[in-house]
Amino acid sequence: MGQLESFPLISGHLSLDLVNTELVRRGTKHDLLVNVADLDRWIEEMKQSGSLHPLSVPSTYDTPEVLRNLRELRASLRNAFLRITEGISPESDFVHTMERLVASAPLSYQLNEDNLVAIPVGTPDAAIASLVALDVLQLLASGALLTLRRCANPDCVLLFLDASGKRKWCSMKICGNRAKVARHEHKRKKSPNQNMDIDA
Repeated sequence: MGQLESFPLISGHLSLDLVNTELVRRGTKHDLLVNVADLDRWIEEMKQSGSLHPLSVPSTYDTPEVLRNLRELRASLRNAFLRITEGISPESDFVHTMERLVASAPLSYQLNEDNLVAIPVGTPDAAIASLVALDVLQLLASGALLTLRRCANPDCVLLFLDASGKRKWCSMKICGNRAKVARHEHKRKKSPNQNMDIDA
């Protein structure tokens, strides 16, 4: 891709925003975490969105191993999350895996501008995985993860939380407006035929 694709930050949660770094554009699946530069850009956007505190993880990752491990974690999360959207509760093995990831880089805390910041103690690789896993466990503990939904657009792979039970689209900007335009175009194409006068 010539132009950098923006990350669809539609959930406000680190684990979901990681899974949503895979998306479909014009019928083609795109992976937005292809190289270390993509990972650094994602980390920076997570910090700017508030899903990550700047003190929690390094600004840059100079090893492809971190990227490879995070992509493996993303695949595991996607499988588990899709099962949840189908009404299947997370298996205990999945929960234990998340707990082990947190334990691999346990959290210390630092007071920063009156905010308590969680800072994983461990390698940079383990640190980001620990924070992603912690987000999953917090979503499970609150019950919010059980409101996980897939976008109503069958070609879209993005996931989101739906506390209201009424949300259909990953976002109005991405799929909602597209569906509205498609409906409008369909009606426009049908209406001339319906309103045509028949000459005697």
